[in-house]
Amino acid sequence: MDAIGLLIGDEDTPASDGRTFERRNPITGEVASLVAAAAIEDARLACDAAAAAFPAWAEMGPGPRRKILLAAADALEARVEDFVRAMAEEVGATAGWARFNVGLAADMLREAAALTTQVGGEVIPSNRHGSLAMAVRQPAGVVLSIAPWNAPVILGVRALATPLACGNTVVMKTSEICPRTHRLIVDALQQGGVPRGVLNAISNAPDDAPQIVEAMIAHPAVRRVNFTGSTRVGRIIAEMCGRHLKPALLELGGKAPFVVLDDADLDAAVDAAAFGAYMNQGQICMSTERIIVDEKVADAFMEKLTQKARSLKAGDPREGKTPLGAVVDQHAARRIQDLIKDATAKGAVLAAGGGVQGAIMEATLLDRVTPAMHIYAQESFGPVAVVMRVDGIDEAVRIANDTEYGLSAAVFGRDVTRALAVARRIESGICHINGPTVHDEAQMPFGGVKDSGYGRFGGKAGINEFTELRWLTIQDGPIHYPF
Repeated sequence: MDAIGLLIGDEDTPASDGRTFERRNPITGEVASLVAAAAIEDARLACDAAAAAFPAWAEMGPGPRRKILLAAADALEARVEDFVRAMAEEVGATAGWARFNVGLAADMLREAAALTTQVGGEVIPSNRHGSLAMAVRQPAGVVLSIAPWNAPVILGVRALATPLACGNTVVMKTSEICPRTHRLIVDALQQGGVPRGVLNAISNAPDDAPQIVEAMIAHPAVRRVNFTGSTRVGRIIAEMCGRHLKPALLELGGKAPFVVLDDADLDAAVDAAAFGAYMNQGQICMSTERIIVDEKVADAFMEKLTQKARSLKAGDPREGKTPLGAVVDQHAARRIQDLIKDATAKGAVLAAGGGVQGAIMEATLLDRVTPAMHIYAQESFGPVAVVMRVDGIDEAVRIANDTEYGLSAAVFGRDVTRALAVARRIESGICHINGPTVHDEAQMPFGGVKDSGYGRFGGKAGINEFTELRWLTIQDGPIHYPF
């Protein structure tokens, strides 16, 4: 197996010290990818290359940048089968999840292409006679983009698309868990015509990540950082950025509440809850982890959701026979199983699933979960949904907000005005009424509150994150000075 190299400038190169690392298939243990393990000097050289490419890319008009991003979207879609294979082998993802990733990521590139003419500003009335005052958005510089493995094409492209559309250059630190998948994104953008040095890719051995990331954040040319991943690592990234006074966009963990009111359409709620809880084996930041059900409808809801969960089988995604694939590795499976065991030992009812074979986990449903159980508060990031029964709206809102996280949420109820009132009380960056917690669109402002991070990806909100707002004036006529 040939090693996947680093991309520095337009050179596909091995690590300067020749080191590599392996990513293994979570099901079989076979080598899925052999990848260059960058040294700190390699990371700095990638930032240097991005800095050198910045002036020309920033000066390029929106039309040429738009053309490149549109071509990259086409190139990405043309490689869909490569992504299906890479995601199955590196992270145990199903073909359906991989194809969805590619489709939404291509939409993100096309949306970014449309944003190239939206990087605008405004004229602001000035109190000084003869002064034309403008607020103008300009590219910030080099952007360090760090994306995770769980939705690798969606989140990998999201980390790059708007920064590039705004005229920034990018260094992408690929995930140690899906380096081949992330490199396919970079290759598609190169095929689309991204010039030399505008997009660079650094891969690193897992143990080297802290020093590699710190070296790039500290690099003087890096002016923005975006990171999607765990809250634990996000805190470290935020602290590093704070020391260097560099803005960071962080989209972190989640523990999404799914509120079922007493007037909900239960069939619709069950379908949405199952999709939100078990899609991609529950390994999505927006995954439905807490189902909060009004006691009046709880028994009927649980009967339907239990039947649905039991029908969802998991297996090797390369065989294409099951709706669920594997979790990311056997360590994750054991961690999730420990949460399930703790909950059942403390009185939770195992309504469905619970079985684990290696990295293959059954769709699991726990009823009557309480705050005494670790899974009540901890992000499981697996195919597990937990149910809490409540007496009325006030208790439902209290439990929905009883978490350190605040990314996505959902409320189900036939009285939409009433459901909207509930949604407005939930502390989250995103809330869907009569829809699943797992929902993303390229043009929407995407991000969380509390320990789910800060800042927003998507649409014009993304422009604000990846540009500098400058005040410029033109003086026309004499100016009176006091001396």
